[in-house]
Amino acid sequence: MRFGVSARIALAAVMFTAIPCTVVSARAASAQAAEAKSNIEGTWQGAVRQPDGRDNRWVVKIEKAPTGWKGTLWFIDQKSPAIPIDKVAFTDGTLSLDIRLTGLTYEGKISPDGNTIAGTRTAGDNKASLIFVRATNETAWAIPEPPKPVPLMDPKADPSWEVATIKPAPPDEKGKGFGGRPRHFQTFNTTLNDLIFFAYGLNPKQLEGGDAWRESEKFDITTGEPNEPGAPDPLQMESMMKKLIAERFGLKFHMVKKEMSAYVISVAKGGPKLTPSTADPRTGSGFGFPGKLGNLVFRNITMDGFASWMQGGVFDRPCVNHTGIEGHFDGSLKWSPDETQFQIFGVKIVPDESADAPPPITTAMEQQLGLKLTTERTAVDVMVIDHVERPSDN
Repeated sequence: MRFGVSARIALAAVMFTAIPCTVVSARAASAQAAEAKSNIEGTWQGAVRQPDGRDNRWVVKIEKAPTGWKGTLWFIDQKSPAIPIDKVAFTDGTLSLDIRLTGLTYEGKISPDGNTIAGTRTAGDNKASLIFVRATNETAWAIPEPPKPVPLMDPKADPSWEVATIKPAPPDEKGKGFGGRPRHFQTFNTTLNDLIFFAYGLNPKQLEGGDAWRESEKFDITTGEPNEPGAPDPLQMESMMKKLIAERFGLKFHMVKKEMSAYVISVAKGGPKLTPSTADPRTGSGFGFPGKLGNLVFRNITMDGFASWMQGGVFDRPCVNHTGIEGHFDGSLKWSPDETQFQIFGVKIVPDESADAPPPITTAMEQQLGLKLTTERTAVDVMVIDHVERPSDN
């Protein structure tokens, strides 16, 4: 096809004016996509499929902070209260979340349109797919109100459980634990040694006497309500457990002081790195390993309480608090356990020798908490058991 001069000029004019319009449109679309991918602020919701087939729905709210981002999490199917997200990072389209209270982390990539984030939820060694979708006013899930807290029991009250059921634990039951609702308590797969640890804060090496079954036979315990109104505080809970052990296991004992090898916690050279808790001390403390042994989260705990839980659940010998630090604290501690630790759980620890493995506990405590851990011979309390028997019938 041939064009005359005027036709060629007209065609050239069309081509000349059309090309810049196309370039501007592409640039605008690219700018819009970049803005969408960088806008992480808002409410995001998604679900993790559980082994039983049910979904555990998450709602995450991300807001701008003076230095980066901050976030809040709700597990709406559990009617959980708002859970602060300890770390929110968003770099090159990748969102990273660290929720230390639950032992969970998340990493996902935002879509080009900025409306979905596809990634993985990690809990210890367990990983699951989790896709977040940006919520709108029309699609947002309702966040249910958490249960109202039960008022605390009168601090002068001396409560007991009116009813307690004690049954042998199933032979194939895994792990062990203590917990329950404010006015109910339960344990699973716990030995008499575990119950004594809970009530008296003693390591197995601080127990003498009694038969071998106290550290081998395991029980599940479910209680009724206390005979006093309100929610018991930690000291009242320990007192009720002491009464239960005496009544149902017939425990009688006397205490002595003995010198033995023990872990001693003191303040490291650089000073403590502890976060004071804002919770009411009477609401109780938390100490657990969500997701993986060695990933510790503690809440509203004293240094005496920290040492007590470490000697009962982690160490193979007593642990003594020599920090002189008063108050209650929140925090976390991540380390690589060795084969001497967590023997109470009946698991064999395989040391993590990977390049990115957390440090051993002595290093971790100094780096993360500003506390020094040493082994010394020192005087500790020892419970000498004079009489004990298998639990009475329910």
